[in-house]
Amino acid sequence: MLAGRVEVDGEVVTRLGVKVDPARSVIRVDGARLPPVSPYAYLALNKPTGVVATMSDPQGRPCLADLVAHRPERLFHVGRLDTDTDGLLLLTNHGELAHRLAHPSYEVDKTYVAEVEGVVQPATRRRLLSGVQLHDGPLVCSSATVVASYRDRSIVEVVVHEGRNRVVRRLFEVVGHPVRRLTRTGLGGVRLGSLPTGRLRELTRDELGPLLDAARL
Repeated sequence: MLAGRVEVDGEVVTRLGVKVDPARSVIRVDGARLPPVSPYAYLALNKPTGVVATMSDPQGRPCLADLVAHRPERLFHVGRLDTDTDGLLLLTNHGELAHRLAHPSYEVDKTYVAEVEGVVQPATRRRLLSGVQLHDGPLVCSSATVVASYRDRSIVEVVVHEGRNRVVRRLFEVVGHPVRRLTRTGLGGVRLGSLPTGRLRELTRDELGPLLDAARL
């Protein structure tokens, strides 16, 4: 604090013994947000392929409730993730955070790794970055990287802000490279990492702070 590295509600605090409300104050150290003391749960899930991203399913298919049955909270999922897409899904009982992070106006980055048919050429990558017209409006990737190419397929990492239905699959379909497999590996500053399929973990302090900032909470 004496070095001026601590901010409380936007103001640098250098006086020792200052009292703050840990549940309401926005506290930063070296610019990084420290999450407040909170009763909420913030979880990362590695959703398996074939699991419906809802808490119940009238058709009796496997759903999120099967994976979080041991949790006492009433959890919401942040945004959508297709049944045939695996990877990172955030779960919380903080309803306002879930709502805001899913809303396109907050422009939270979503990172996907797609295995697609065919060899993705540089011209296609440039097209992904400049914008592709879909039936419900244009989509621009903020990042597109060809990770690997083989004789009949490519591995491509893309970052998008959009949360429209099946938007990444539709994107690659339009540019002539249908998706064989799709995994979401990141949402905001949260990364899937080595989390095993079907498992949960708590978000770290370093992950949660930027998410709260992104949602302006």
